[in-house]
Amino acid sequence: MLQITIPSFEMFDEKTSTFCEVKGKTIALEHSLISISKWEAKWNKPFLSSQKTPEQLLDYIKFMTITTGVDPMLYEGLTQTAIQDILDYINSSQTATWFNTNETGKKKNSTVVTSELIYYWMVSYQIPFECQKWHLNRLITLIKICDIKNKPSKKMSKREILSNNAKLNAARRAKLKTKG
Repeated sequence: MLQITIPSFEMFDEKTSTFCEVKGKTIALEHSLISISKWEAKWNKPFLSSQKTPEQLLDYIKFMTITTGVDPMLYEGLTQTAIQDILDYINSSQTATWFNTNETGKKKNSTVVTSELIYYWMVSYQIPFECQKWHLNRLITLIKICDIKNKPSKKMSKREILSNNAKLNAARRAKLKTKG
């Protein structure tokens, strides 16, 4: 969870042609599957694989907000620093787990990831729905771990088996001090 403090500011109300003060507030934000689902329902496009306009980003920040009773005009007071803090939070891994990305010979998966696909993965791996409130990157990491652990172990090729057996035989001969 990220907390952002938006200070009080004055804003011009075009309807009444007057200036009004918007009271500042500290709001709590959570980058979660729930937030993404709401955003995708409104914009009808995948959140993770699409560029966002400033309006779409502001909408996502509103969907991330878990603080109740926030004046919608308050979001107009977000500074560039606060927006950058939010983007840094969205992009943070939120986990100590890492994956080896130097796998050769692997094709890049071109599947478009939507909230429904993530929910499907959660159901497939029997991940409880309460995890939909986690930071999204942490949830994706858990899904990757489930995928890795559920794959069958890789079989050794004949060459690898013969090489392994030769090493074992050499070690046994050395240990027993025999020639064969």
